[in-house]
Amino acid sequence: MAIGFLTIKAKIAHEALPLAGVSIRILDPYGNIVYELVTDESGDTPKLPLETLSRDFSQNPYYAETPYISYQVSAKKAGFDSLDVFDIPIYENETAVLPLTLSPMQSGQRAPAQTEVFVGKPAAAMQVNRHQEGPAPNSRILRQVVIPNPITVHLGSPSSSASNVQVSFPDYVKNVASSEIYPTWPDAALRANIYAIITFALNRVYTEWYKSKGYNFDITNSTAYDQYFVYGRAIYESISRIVDEIFNQYVRRREQKNPYFTSFCNGTTATCQGLSQWGTVTLANQGKTPIQILRSYYPKDIEISESDIISGVTASYPGTALKTGSKGLNVQTIQTYLNRIRKNYPAIPAITDETGLFGSSTQAAVKKFQNIFQLTADGIVGKSTWYKISGIYTAVTRLAELNGEGTTLGIGTVPPDSILRQGQRGQDVITLQYLLDVISEYYPTVPAPAQDGIFGSGTKQSVIAFQQAMHLAADGVVGPQTWDALYQTYQGIEQNVPIPPSGSGTTEYVVKAGDTLWAIARRYGTTVDILKSLNGLTGDLLQIGQVLRVPDTQMPYIEYTVKAGDTLFAIARKYGTTVDEIKRLNGLSGSLIDIGQKLRIPVK
Repeated sequence: MAIGFLTIKAKIAHEALPLAGVSIRILDPYGNIVYELVTDESGDTPKLPLETLSRDFSQNPYYAETPYISYQVSAKKAGFDSLDVFDIPIYENETAVLPLTLSPMQSGQRAPAQTEVFVGKPAAAMQVNRHQEGPAPNSRILRQVVIPNPITVHLGSPSSSASNVQVSFPDYVKNVASSEIYPTWPDAALRANIYAIITFALNRVYTEWYKSKGYNFDITNSTAYDQYFVYGRAIYESISRIVDEIFNQYVRRREQKNPYFTSFCNGTTATCQGLSQWGTVTLANQGKTPIQILRSYYPKDIEISESDIISGVTASYPGTALKTGSKGLNVQTIQTYLNRIRKNYPAIPAITDETGLFGSSTQAAVKKFQNIFQLTADGIVGKSTWYKISGIYTAVTRLAELNGEGTTLGIGTVPPDSILRQGQRGQDVITLQYLLDVISEYYPTVPAPAQDGIFGSGTKQSVIAFQQAMHLAADGVVGPQTWDALYQTYQGIEQNVPIPPSGSGTTEYVVKAGDTLWAIARRYGTTVDILKSLNGLTGDLLQIGQVLRVPDTQMPYIEYTVKAGDTLFAIARKYGTTVDEIKRLNGLSGSLIDIGQKLRIPVK
């Protein structure tokens, strides 16, 4: 009997937080328990061997039976809803990496709900016709080819009421490739198919194929219209390694910028004018390179291009890998990021090297990070490792900012009694948007709205997605039922999600366009001189992407309930503070307060 492998990674909040102590059961096709174990402090399990069939079967287009053995994973943790993933294909000598995203239970929820994910066979084995419609060859909407990070995927046909999810672009490509084809195929065949998958998605984004039709997503997971995506499925290491290397490369015709419309089908039970998935295996076995394979199906003048414009990243890859002996600001940036990520992932060793010098402790931290996040653990910060470190740093710092913002807003336990709908604005809208922002970190189908105090179309879409997730009437109006569900969900997150230690008095801030030292100092309740001292600055100039250390914004406070006749001025005078300090601590934009409203009052 052949052997394949499975490892499990339990992480939440866009991988900002690991889930330790998740109870895992792995069952065979007959329901027998093969393994029982728990995740470690990084949310991981060891690589587990599992029996399967010979990989030869999954390389033969004429083999009519299932060419692998599938397994089930059951995951449970106190305070979280349970998750079962069925029909996980295991292939000989391939490692399947299963991400587990468990949702926190709501406050007052008596028993965990059960979420089920069904994986099943890849699209290349399905007997379905594909009708991938594309734009005219020279169609263009965007000025530049941008790697969408994240990309928004609709989990159904375009006109269906299915949910959307947002995932990083590399993770999207890994998922699609694992869902479309077999990971056992020759390297050249895998690369040709992955190039087609990347380019197909970038073509949808570049031409705004769905956005221009009024949809609020970039692409669907329907094989009839786009390409297969199974949220929550296992990803294969052979596919993952290739995607990490080429996720920002795409197919275009010479002297054209736009991504070519790379349609495809399996080439056996379905035929099309584009690439034949099974045909790539035959060509790879003949010694063809990936570009030669692609030119067998698409125009002869196609070439592989690259886009360095990646949305949603803090700092762009410097272009040269960082390794032992490297020096400079880029090394300092990676050291700063890893030291902050270490608060959430304590298995990453502390960096003790001189700032800006890539020494042995920096290498050890990089290796452990790569191991935790399914990268080649070589201790070298290449393109894939750079962007993954940057992405996780963004996730952990955003989560910390959200937690601090909740303290500032003074979210209580009693929901507002207002009814909100599109077009309204004010403090209750700010509260609504903040709750949705936090919830979006833990519920992938809920998008984060803009935090502007205005109930616009984006906020309405977020409300509808939340109502759908909670099985409420999805009308986009926030009434008593929706308010109650928002507060119960938010309080459930507070009660059940492990919060990492905050560290020692400072946190990191990444400079954005328009920032000044004065504005940052005001935001964090400090002074320009303190910021200069913390960061060794001699002048006032800042660079976009520069990492600054700033004081933690937490300050001692008391909670005060507003009474009849109270004003912010009278309360500030009574407690020896200022109106501006009370506004800042409570996230108030005006001076109006309500009887019964709870305020946080700073104390010296």
